[in-house]
Amino acid sequence: MTRIEHDALGPVEIDDTHLWGPQTQRSLEHFKISTETIPLPYITALAQIKKAAAIVNQQEHKLSDERQQAICQAADAIIAGQHDNEFPLSVWQTGSGTQSNMNVNEVIAHLCNQTHADWIHPNDHINLSQSSNDTFPTAMHLAIVEAISTELLPECQKWATLLQKKTSDYAAIIKIGRTHLQDATPLSFGQEVSGWAGMLINNIQFIDQAQDAVRNLAIGGTAVGTGMNASPTFGTAMAEQLSRQYQLSFTSDPNKFYALTSHSAISYLHGALRALAGDLLKIANDIRWLSSGPRCGLGEITIPANEPGSSIMPGKVNPTQCEALTMLAVQVMGNDTTIQVAASQGNFELNVFKPVIAYNMMQSIQLLTDGLRSFRLNCLVGLTPNVEKMATLCENSLMLVTALSPHIGYEQSAKIAQAALANQQTLKEATLELTDITEADFDLWVNPQNMI
Repeated sequence: MTRIEHDALGPVEIDDTHLWGPQTQRSLEHFKISTETIPLPYITALAQIKKAAAIVNQQEHKLSDERQQAICQAADAIIAGQHDNEFPLSVWQTGSGTQSNMNVNEVIAHLCNQTHADWIHPNDHINLSQSSNDTFPTAMHLAIVEAISTELLPECQKWATLLQKKTSDYAAIIKIGRTHLQDATPLSFGQEVSGWAGMLINNIQFIDQAQDAVRNLAIGGTAVGTGMNASPTFGTAMAEQLSRQYQLSFTSDPNKFYALTSHSAISYLHGALRALAGDLLKIANDIRWLSSGPRCGLGEITIPANEPGSSIMPGKVNPTQCEALTMLAVQVMGNDTTIQVAASQGNFELNVFKPVIAYNMMQSIQLLTDGLRSFRLNCLVGLTPNVEKMATLCENSLMLVTALSPHIGYEQSAKIAQAALANQQTLKEATLELTDITEADFDLWVNPQNMI
């Protein structure tokens, strides 16, 4: 069954099983593009805004108590996820996000009017004191800060804590270092892992600092930043109300013209996510190289065998978690390019690339959060060092000759390393053959334990 509703352009036929109205229906019909839809966290954020606006408008005597209560009740149902299937709109819509804003307005109005026909209007009451131009970017900021604060940063902290523990656990295990993919001087495995831990610790700080600007909200700027049709106190009151609803800190952006036409704050924040992705790519590469083998690779560590690795080679186990993490890292890097370009497209008073910025930003946050969790639980926790292999490779390394340089000089030390390589000798054998160094002095000076 269908019903007929009207908007400014005339009648629209709508499937009677759905709660949306004519503007949502028009968008569904006119933007049948690919499969990407507006992520639900932004829908939740829009519902939070409608709830907050109803409260603030009631406090400013623009909305009756009854309408405020009805709007809040309907918004709460959306926030609780009871109507997720009512928000089907494509990312590829108007660049201001107007269709998605109206989608939420229409669903809330329909829920309110189920008991009172035509009692609440999606524009006159639910969109009161707002426009899509300040509402949608506010929803973007709310959803982004919530996802980072409650999901991504806590998972980053779990990684940092685990890596710091492994740093301590592996402090006494000596291995050979590598620079330029070549043998270098020794270090402890704990020291190597501490580099990974430092990446996570610093990335947490980078992301936390970068999200501060995203805590500023555009709401109250309405169509072009002047605040027309909203009270002068509306933006500040909304930021305070939304802070209470989210239990997070938000402020009213002091420059609403900036807040509507620029998304440099999101672009800057995503740059911090890109940095995290780069470090995760490095860590995953280190781990899969160190675990290569089991017999013909480096084989310095063992990672969990989660599933068979080959459809043709029996017994083969691949570093699948590393591969998944590296793939999502490069996806985040690609998203960064999209966001940087889209954020540059603010023409005059409004950036009209908001949905694609929102989509890519949320995808990056979710990819990083889920990828970090999957890798931690299925790889990082079970990573173990192969102590004997580390010791053997360290003992065979010619770069231990670096410890002789203070005693016999760089050039003589280089000759020893070259001779050992050419003649298939150990470093000790070449040293005793080419110099007057005693075996006792060699053992004293060329001791990996003393090189870290």
